[in-house]
Amino acid sequence: MNSFDVDSVQRISELENLIKKYQKSYYNGEGEISDGEFDALWDELKTLDPLNPILHKVGADSGNFEKLPHIMPMGSQEKAANPEQFLSWVQKHTYKEYLVEYKLDGASLELQYENGTLIHAVTRGDGHIGDDITANALKMKGVLKKLYSDPMKEILFTGGIRGEVIMTHQVHKEFFSDKANCRNAANGLMKRKDGAGCEYLTLITYDVWATNGNQPFNDEEGKIEWLKNCGFSTVPLYIANSAQEVIDYRSNVMEIRKSLDYDIDGLVIKERTINHEDASRDRPDRQIAFKFSLEEAVSVLRKVEWNESGATYTPVAIFDPVELNGTTVKRASLVNPRTIRSLGIKIGSHVVVVKRGEIIPKIESVIKNNEINSLHEISYPEVCSECGEKLVDEGTRLYCPNKKCKKRILHQILKWISVIDIHDFGETLVRSLFNDGIILSITDIYKLTEKTLTPYFLTEESISKEQTSKGAKKVFLSIQNHRNVSLAKFIAGFDIEGIGEVLVEKLISSGLRTLDSIIKADESYISNIYGFADTMAHTFVTGMKENISEMQNLIDNGIITIEDNMSGKILEGKSFCFTGELLTMKRSEAQTLVKENGGMVKSSVVKDLSYLVTNDITSGSAKNIKAKQLGIPVITEQEFLAIVQKQM
Repeated sequence: MNSFDVDSVQRISELENLIKKYQKSYYNGEGEISDGEFDALWDELKTLDPLNPILHKVGADSGNFEKLPHIMPMGSQEKAANPEQFLSWVQKHTYKEYLVEYKLDGASLELQYENGTLIHAVTRGDGHIGDDITANALKMKGVLKKLYSDPMKEILFTGGIRGEVIMTHQVHKEFFSDKANCRNAANGLMKRKDGAGCEYLTLITYDVWATNGNQPFNDEEGKIEWLKNCGFSTVPLYIANSAQEVIDYRSNVMEIRKSLDYDIDGLVIKERTINHEDASRDRPDRQIAFKFSLEEAVSVLRKVEWNESGATYTPVAIFDPVELNGTTVKRASLVNPRTIRSLGIKIGSHVVVVKRGEIIPKIESVIKNNEINSLHEISYPEVCSECGEKLVDEGTRLYCPNKKCKKRILHQILKWISVIDIHDFGETLVRSLFNDGIILSITDIYKLTEKTLTPYFLTEESISKEQTSKGAKKVFLSIQNHRNVSLAKFIAGFDIEGIGEVLVEKLISSGLRTLDSIIKADESYISNIYGFADTMAHTFVTGMKENISEMQNLIDNGIITIEDNMSGKILEGKSFCFTGELLTMKRSEAQTLVKENGGMVKSSVVKDLSYLVTNDITSGSAKNIKAKQLGIPVITEQEFLAIVQKQM
C-alpha cells in the first residue's frame, strides 16, 4: 500500500471526488467540463497514486433502461498528452507499422448482432454492463438493423460492433445550440426514455468482434474495410511507418480538426495485429489514445520580431491567434538563431505552438506541407540599432560585440542597480544621468555625490536658495549602503547573458568560492557544473573576460567589498529540499535555518541535491521516488536537526 505525505493525501481525496462527480454528470448526459480538463485531473491522480481504484473504473449510466452485458469490454485507454509521453510509450511498443484512427469525442455504443440482425444496442455503462437503448439506436443514422454485403446478400454475422454516437457541428448549431457542446447534446438525447431527437445522431464505427465462427478479417486494416463493406460509417485510417510519422500526422490533424463535421479529441494508435486479449483489459496496453492537449494548437507564422535586451537580439514569432489553456496567444519565443534553423521554420510555416505550464509559449515543431512557394526566409538583423556594429551570430545568441555600445552599457547599469537593489535609484533618473554622460559604467555610480544628484531633483531657482534635496540625499545614502555585496550578486550584476544569482550560487557551491577562482575556471570545468553545460559555460567565461577589468577595479580600489558570510559555516556546500509536514517548526523556519548556516534550499529534487527532508521516508510521493532514483539521501526532520546541531 502506498504511503503519502499530508498534502498528497488531501489532493488525492479532492481528485477522487472531482472525478466521480464529473463521471456521473457525463454518463447522465450533462458533462460539466471538457475532455481535456477531465484528462488533466485523471493524469494528476495517476501521477500521485497510480494504483488508485478510480483509475480502473469508468462511470455508470442512469437507471432508466434495462441493463445488458457487453460482448466487447469498454474499458479506458492509456493516454499520451504530448509527443514526449507518446514516445515514452513507443519505447515499450515498437511496431513495424502504427495504425492511426481518429479518437471520436462522442458516446460509445455497442451494437450486438445475431446472424446479421440487430438484437441490442448497449451503452458503455461501467465498461462491462450498460443500458439497452436499442429503440433509440434504430433512429440514429449509421445504425443498421440488418447486415448486407449487397442488397441481395445477407451477412450472417454474430457478435459485437462498437462505435461512437456523435452529433455533427451543423446539427448542434441548428437545433441544439443551448447545449454546451456536441458530445453533451448527443449523450443526453441517446438516453432519453422516449427517444426523441435520436434521429439527429450518427454512429461512426471502429471495432468488431465475432462470437461465432472465425473473425471476418485478418488485421486492424481489414476490420475497417469489413465495416465499410457492411455499410457502416467508419473512422479514417492512416498507416504510419514510424513514431515520428505519427507525431507529424497528429500535427496535421490538429490543423484540419476545426474543419471536420464532428468533434475528435485525439488519435488512437494500434498495431496491425488483432489483439483481442489485450483489448479486453480494463486498460489495454498495446494501444494508446494520443490526445490533443489544451496546451497545444496549430497556427501559421506571419512574421518574426527581434527583441533587443542589452547586447542580445532575441527572435519572437508572431502567428495567427490561437487558444491555449483558455487564453488567446499570438506570440512565442524562438529563443535564438539556432532554434530557428533546427526547426526549419520560415514565414508562412504551419507550426505547433505549446504552453505546458510555462508563462511564455514556444513553437515546438513545424508541420510539413507542400506550399513551398508561399514560404519565405526569416530575415536577421545585421547591425546593432544603437552603434551600427556588425552583430555576431553564435547560433545560441545574436548580439552586439561592441563593449562601448551605449545600449549595452545602459542595460548593464540598470541590471546592477536592480540586482544590488539600490532603493530609490529609478530608471528615469539613471537614464538622465546616463544621457548627460555622468554615469557611463558601474564604477561611476559610486562617484555620485549629493551635489551631483541635486539638479535632478530641484530646479535652478530652488538650488539658488541653497535648499538641499531630500531625494538626492536618499539616493546617495542608498548607494553608499550597497558597497558590501555577496559574490553571487556581484557577478550577476554585470549582466552576463542568462547568468543570475542562482547560477552563480551553483558555481560557489561547487567549490569556486572566490572571485579569483571563478575568473580562473575554464569552460570545460564550468560546463560540468550542474545547470551550465557547454553553451552556458562559453557565454559565462566570455562575459567574465569582457568585464574582468571593471570587476577588479571595483574590488582593488575598495569601491565594493565582497562579503564572505558563508565561508566556514556548518552547512556550506550542502543543499536541502523539504516535503511534507514538519513537526517542530514551520517549513519556512527550516529553510531559514539552512540559509543562515551557509546551505542552499531547493524547491525540487535535482541531481546535485544533498538531502531530501521528510517525516515519511517511505512515502510514494513524486519527490521521494525521484530522490531514490537519483541516489539522494532521504532523511527525517530529526536527522536534519542532528546534522545542524552536530556541527554547532
